Amino acid sequence: MESILDFTQEFDVDKLDATVRTFYTGVGEEQKKAQTVLTQFQNHPDAWLKVDAILDKSKFTHTKFIALQILEKLIQQKWKILPPEQQAGIRSFIVNIIVATSDNEQSLRKEKTYLNKLNLILVQILKQEWPHNWPQFIPEIVSTGRSNVTICENNMAILKLLSEEIFDYSAEQMTQLKTKNLKTQMCHEFSKIFELCNEVLEKAHQPSLIKATLETLLKFLNWIPLGYIFETNIIENLRNRFMESAEYRNVTLKCLSEIGALNVSHEYDDKFIALFNMVVAALESMVPVSADFATIYKNSSNEEQEFIQNLALFFTGFLSTHLKIMESQQNSQPLLKAHYYLLRISQVEEREVFKVCLEYWTKLVAELYEEIQNLPVLEMPLLSITGVSSPPSTLANIPLRKHMYSDILTNLRVIMIDRMVKPEEVLVVENDEGEIVREFMKDCDTITLYKSMRECLVYLTHLDVQDSEIIMSNKLTKQIDGSEWSWNNLNKLCWAIGSISGAMNEDTEKRFLVTVIKELLSLCEQKRGKDNKAVVASNIMYIVGQYPRFLKAHWKFLKTVVNKLFEFMHETHEGVQDMACDTFIKIAQKCRRQFISQQQGETTPFIDEIISGIETITKDLSPQQVQTFYEAVGYMISAQTNKTIQERLVMNYMELPNQGWDRILEDISKDINALYVAENTKILGHVLRTNVAACSAVGSGFSVQIARIYVTLLELYKAVSQIISDTVANEGLIATKTPRVRNLRVIKKETLKLMEVYITKSEETSQIITHLMPPLLSAVLIDYNNNVEQARDAEVLSSMATIIAKLGPGITNEVPAILNAVFECTLNMINKDFSEYPEHRVGFFKLLRAINQHCFPALLTLPSAQFKLIMDSIVWAFKHTMRDIADTGLNICLELINNISMQDPATANMFYQQYFLTLVADVLFVLADTDHKSGFKMQCSVLQRMFNLVETGAVQSPLFNPAEVQDPNMTNQRFLREYVMNILHNAFPHLQSIQVQSFVMGLFELNQDNTKFKLHLRDFLIQLKEFAGDNADLYLEEREAEAEQRKRTEMENALKIPGLVKPADLPPMEDEE
Repeated sequence: MESILDFTQEFDVDKLDATVRTFYTGVGEEQKKAQTVLTQFQNHPDAWLKVDAILDKSKFTHTKFIALQILEKLIQQKWKILPPEQQAGIRSFIVNIIVATSDNEQSLRKEKTYLNKLNLILVQILKQEWPHNWPQFIPEIVSTGRSNVTICENNMAILKLLSEEIFDYSAEQMTQLKTKNLKTQMCHEFSKIFELCNEVLEKAHQPSLIKATLETLLKFLNWIPLGYIFETNIIENLRNRFMESAEYRNVTLKCLSEIGALNVSHEYDDKFIALFNMVVAALESMVPVSADFATIYKNSSNEEQEFIQNLALFFTGFLSTHLKIMESQQNSQPLLKAHYYLLRISQVEEREVFKVCLEYWTKLVAELYEEIQNLPVLEMPLLSITGVSSPPSTLANIPLRKHMYSDILTNLRVIMIDRMVKPEEVLVVENDEGEIVREFMKDCDTITLYKSMRECLVYLTHLDVQDSEIIMSNKLTKQIDGSEWSWNNLNKLCWAIGSISGAMNEDTEKRFLVTVIKELLSLCEQKRGKDNKAVVASNIMYIVGQYPRFLKAHWKFLKTVVNKLFEFMHETHEGVQDMACDTFIKIAQKCRRQFISQQQGETTPFIDEIISGIETITKDLSPQQVQTFYEAVGYMISAQTNKTIQERLVMNYMELPNQGWDRILEDISKDINALYVAENTKILGHVLRTNVAACSAVGSGFSVQIARIYVTLLELYKAVSQIISDTVANEGLIATKTPRVRNLRVIKKETLKLMEVYITKSEETSQIITHLMPPLLSAVLIDYNNNVEQARDAEVLSSMATIIAKLGPGITNEVPAILNAVFECTLNMINKDFSEYPEHRVGFFKLLRAINQHCFPALLTLPSAQFKLIMDSIVWAFKHTMRDIADTGLNICLELINNISMQDPATANMFYQQYFLTLVADVLFVLADTDHKSGFKMQCSVLQRMFNLVETGAVQSPLFNPAEVQDPNMTNQRFLREYVMNILHNAFPHLQSIQVQSFVMGLFELNQDNTKFKLHLRDFLIQLKEFAGDNADLYLEEREAEAEQRKRTEMENALKIPGLVKPADLPPMEDEE
């Protein structure tokens, strides 16, 4: 087996075949040995020289594939350094094999997978050679295509792959200049390719050749010059010859969709109109517009289902681009028929098909709404000044586009309600067995679809409030009278009603909502059975949670709803209590002022009533639900601006948890063994979590509660820490896994979380620095430092980071003590690999960054050995493959360099002399490492800043040892250039000197411009052999920035349209803060 690794002997292909067979069919040690030998063979620098013999003599397909992988790697990584005669030899060899394999029908079909791989390798060669070293490629492939039908079919596959590589995938695989040149060349030589395609489509009868040509044409249509599409007979050929043929109609429709979606100048409007009318007429002859597409789809073959999906893509793509042109035609029938077809397709029970239709419907209704909003005010005297839709009668006499679609929009409203999906707030669902249960896993796809459907329904409501109200009211009536009662029907209707919150004006909303909630409450009383009641209850809670504006304006209704929620909190059906608590917190956030104000007809504010009844209300809730309840009440208390009243409310509100706290702490003070009782530790953990929830909602007003429990809180922390340490000392590390120690650690973790939340929310930072911090640091830091690794709490690190970020320079003097306690002991936990103790790892680097950002002077006071450890830790951070830690490390590095650059010259130069060159080398290392592609943006920023510092002369002391440099005129700029070039030559010996020089010169010349610097780095990386393959992560920054900008723009636009943003996602109003 090992003999195949001896490249001095004559190569035996049969032995290689045997080794590959052993790898694929063998077992145990033999298989492992074969794998090792094959890996060594593939990695041998001369393995590619054996490829021709393997492909010629091997009798085993898998062996041929291994040979092709070796050849592909060579082309991607070492092509440029091969002598021209070897390049030409490989090229001819691949072309000859492709021709030989594809010149007859039997071989073409039998060796299809092998041939596809050969085609891919040819395209890789083309990316390197064409057009400069292979100018005749296009004429050659066209002429060979005319000589033989099967060769022509394979040539179409090659042209398709080449088009994909240049026009679809080039951005992440090739430099900008190379991509531009290839695109220009492809367009320049396209006439010859087009002639061949057209010839095939007009004259050929071989089905597989026609199909291959259509699929290749499909890849061309989005970039070829428009004359080839609109000034030839290609569209007529597609329509007349292939559209109604079952064999070709799918790919034909895809081609027509590609053409129909082209967004070009108006000179081709007539061609688009003719194309659209042609497709509608052809479709009518195949399927009548009244057909039940949902049933047809369910009972169809895969090809027929694909045709329906392609039909949706054609109509939505075409109409999204050319709707205005079609609306301007006198004969509107084809346009309306197309929309009725889309309505039918929208009823297909296939989510992906529905999504395609939904995207178009949302675009259409948004445009129709926009048209009304843009009407001059003079034409709309009755338009509501709130921006909410005006009555239909106001707009009836104005020529609006929406009138044309009136009947279509009514049908669409019904479909949207019938297809409505579950919002994420609804926790009570029907499972596959038809049982009503609590949902535990969120379905992200459903949540996204709900948002899209909600947007569409809001626009539909704006376009005709009356029609929407009538449809929903009729459907609700049928639920009440039982004629259409089902869990599914009621759910979808209520989800739709909840989704249009804010789309009606207040009077309409009030009338509609009062009716809906009254009907649902009566339905809840009327239905028997826990499941039925749970479904109705969940729908009531969902709807009321979506209409805070209505609840704010109608106190009695709000109070009734909240009391109903308190009733549901005693309902033990799974999911109902969770939803009741979630809805309560949502209402509390949006209506907080209503609860603390004394309402008309009431003797006290409702908050007093809630607090006095907390024990009764929460007695059936789980601890987690109780914590949610306390958070909700906390939001109400936070709205009370009178400090005295607020303090009284907090004291009354926390009375119940404090009773449990006091009782157990009294038991502990008498006998420390009380902490060994599992029930006691569980209660303490629950009380602390309740405090955390309450504090996060109440904010700085929670200080009265912190003052009450702070001393005992720290005493408890110390006592628990001592017990954990003693237990570990007595029982060994296994003790950290026991339930008792884990419960005790919950107490420590929640204590830290409580202090972190309180300090973050507090407005009295000077009091905290003076009074709270010293005892807190004393209790926490000593314990962390003394504990065994497994018993150290990562929360110490994250809470210290948060506290430093909040208190800022005021806590600088404490930083050395914090670092002494946590730095080295944590570093020793995480420096052995990149994965152990992930939470400590994140907290550690978060703490370093907080110190660097807010207390930087403290770092300069550290001993040099400790500062070096800090620098080593930063480099260790950005060498992580976990993106969040690597990004944190790069951010710390950049911020540290910026901080250093603002220090006095002596301090800054000392830093540069000691760390600058090693930092440059380390950042270049991660930049060129494929495992760190996702950090490209920050790597660029660090390098740009460092080269800029040298280029502008900010680094004054020499980065080199003058005694070791021969040239007395050596400068930092020149030294750094030579230093970086030397690093790159050693790391990438295959690069030519001119490439390295050009790259390094660019680092100095382009560091003033972030965009040019980044593009320069990216082009260099794509040239590297290590970066062959998927380079999507190099474009991560652009994609993330684009997504963020799109999200921001969408939110800004949505806020202009009443109801388009869910109430829970609306920015807080003044009375909610």
